[in-house]
Amino acid sequence: MAERKPFLLRLDPETYTALQRWAADDLRSVNGQVEFLLRRALAEAGRLAPRGGAVSGTMGATPVAGPGAGPDDPATPEDRNPTP
Repeated sequence: MAERKPFLLRLDPETYTALQRWAADDLRSVNGQVEFLLRRALAEAGRLAPRGGAVSGTMGATPVAGPGAGPDDPATPEDRNPTP
């Protein structure tokens, strides 16, 4: 297992409680949920290469849609600003 770097994270009680519920729903520890969310956000932002072609910890979940996935968010700049 890869070495982990410990650090302190301060959260307000409401945020922690919401995170704790979400972690329980996903059958993760709060720490595991924080790591999962951070890795997913980093991968989606292109700041972390996903492992094995998928974001770590998704366990077959449907990928989160990125830019251009919905009708209100065209995929290319040309689609966003069509020329008449």
